[in-house]
Amino acid sequence: MTDEAEAIVFVVDDDPSVGGALEGLLRSVGLKAQSFTSTEEFRQSTRPDAPSCLVLDIRMPGQSGLEFQRELAASGEAIPIIFITGHGDIAMSVQAMKAGAIEFLTKPFRDQDLIDAIHLGLDKSRAWRQQSAVTAEIEKRHGTLTPGEKDTMALIVSGLITREIAARLEVSEITIKVRRSHIMRKMQAASLPELVRMADRLNQQAEDGLALVTAGPATAEDKQQPI
Repeated sequence: MTDEAEAIVFVVDDDPSVGGALEGLLRSVGLKAQSFTSTEEFRQSTRPDAPSCLVLDIRMPGQSGLEFQRELAASGEAIPIIFITGHGDIAMSVQAMKAGAIEFLTKPFRDQDLIDAIHLGLDKSRAWRQQSAVTAEIEKRHGTLTPGEKDTMALIVSGLITREIAARLEVSEITIKVRRSHIMRKMQAASLPELVRMADRLNQQAEDGLALVTAGPATAEDKQQPI
C-alpha cells in the first residue's frame, strides 16, 4: 500500500451516458476515473490498490445506492462515497450523510461541487490508508511478542507497576523487567506514552469488543519460562 499510487474515482450509475459524461469531466481535470452501470459490476471488478472514492447513484434498478453503502460498511471496505440523484429528498440525504457519505448532490449539480467533494473524498481515502498502514505495522510488531510479553505489555499500558504486574502474572519482578525491555525493543517504542498509544491503536482494531492488548491469567508455560 502506498500513497504514491495514482488516485482513482469510481462512478456507479445505471445510465451509461451519465457515467461516460462524469468520466470525461473527471479526466478533464486530471483525475483517473472508471464507470460502472451497477453495484454488482463494481463489486466484481478488480480495483487498484490506490486512494479512491465512489460517486454513487442513489436510485438504481436492483440494489440501491443506500443499500450498497450499508453493504460496504458491513464488509469493512472503507471507501468515501458521494451520492448523486435526480430524485433526492431530505430524509434520504440525512440517511446517507449519517451513514458517512461525503456529499449528497441532486442532479443537475454544478461540476465544481462534485469535483470539490471528490477531492475531499480522495483526501479522506489517503488518510485512511496511511492510518491503516501504521496500524498494520504495529500489529506486525505486536505479533513478534511472546504470550508472556503480550500479557506484560497489557498490564504495563494499564498503569500497573512492576511489583503489581509480577504478582498478577505470578512471576518474578526480574522477569517483568526483562520482558519490559524486550517489549520496548520489539515494539520500537521510545517511551511508555508511545507504547500506550500503540496499544490504544491495536485495541481500536479489535473485533467484537475483544481487545488485542489484554492480559490473561498466568499459565503453566508462563511460570516455567521466566522470560
